[in-house]
Amino acid sequence: MRTNRMKQILGLAVLAMLAAGAVWFAWPQPIAVDIALIARGPMEVSIEDEARTRVRHIYTVSAPIAGKVLRISPPLHVGDEVTADETVVALMEPAVPSFHDARTHEELQAVLAAADAAMRLAEAEIRRIDAALRFARADLQRASALARSGAGSRKALDQATLDVDANEAALASAKAELEVRRNERASVAARLSEPTDASSRPNRGCCIRLKAPVTGRVLRIIQESEGVVPAGASLIEIGDPRDLEIVADLLSTDAVRIQPGSSVQIDGWGGSPVRGRVARVDPAGFVKVSALGIEEQRVRTTIDFVDPPEKWSSLGHDYRVIVHVAIWNAGDVLTVPVAALFRKGENWAVFAVRDGRARITVVEVGQRNGQVAEVQSGLAAGDRVVLHPSDRIMDGVTVAEREIR
Repeated sequence: MRTNRMKQILGLAVLAMLAAGAVWFAWPQPIAVDIALIARGPMEVSIEDEARTRVRHIYTVSAPIAGKVLRISPPLHVGDEVTADETVVALMEPAVPSFHDARTHEELQAVLAAADAAMRLAEAEIRRIDAALRFARADLQRASALARSGAGSRKALDQATLDVDANEAALASAKAELEVRRNERASVAARLSEPTDASSRPNRGCCIRLKAPVTGRVLRIIQESEGVVPAGASLIEIGDPRDLEIVADLLSTDAVRIQPGSSVQIDGWGGSPVRGRVARVDPAGFVKVSALGIEEQRVRTTIDFVDPPEKWSSLGHDYRVIVHVAIWNAGDVLTVPVAALFRKGENWAVFAVRDGRARITVVEVGQRNGQVAEVQSGLAAGDRVVLHPSDRIMDGVTVAEREIR
């Protein structure tokens, strides 16, 4: 009898333990979540984008004439220092004549033959006038002798003198005409010369020495090799790397929120962040195609450095940087992490943790940046909210803060 009672008690205990275990396993366990504390503090809203540095004043040395650019000795390299009106940055000489086609060659040969004929004609004219001049001089001598003896008239003497003067002038004109024809022939003969003939001539022309317009450093050598360039071709760029500014092509929707004088933080260039200030926002935009092939309306914004050059001396021309242009800031603002926000209809909401349970709380937010948002209503300092709520988090569910290991 006593044995049976003990068995019953033991069985009931086992059943009670099994029931307690089933209840424990069936009871909902708290969901581990990341929790953030709502607090007050400073907040800043900025526009972030890629930008590049550039020398403020870049001077481009161009070819003043069409010709052949020579390599100077010693050669210049990017980064070399140059002095205004002293350092020779390029040498130029006249280019050799180019080849001409067969038709042009035949035309030039015909013009050369015509020039030879014109020269022969001018020489014959000189001989004719020279003969007439000799006759006029002899006639003048006879008229002078008759006039001295009284047998000749004064008019005959004057006519003889006029004939001599006229023939002397005609002879001078004929000789000048011959010189013109000789020069025309030389011009045609020069046009008929081949490039190999012209290049073999010594002292073809003096070199043009192009000197640095300003004192600075070589930023870019556009024409590195010896070669023929047209007039106005860019040869080399010179500037002062210590006179840097930053150029950012911002979206037009962001640029309208920026004012000259706005503070800028510059980082992402491999060194410590430095400070800058917006100097100018261009009044005209332009279309720029993004890496995804999307046409975007951009506005060029120029930024000056505020920190001394010692902090950014490692930067050079056309370096990549990241700029953060401040458009709003406050010293004491109630903020909530943007990772806790989600949409509930047309409103923003968070899961506030109260008494160990997640409660949906509608909040009104103001300014936002990439980390936090300004809370205007719905939360108070000291409240706790769930970060990155998953689909398991619902209103009233039990939550527990995840342990950091």
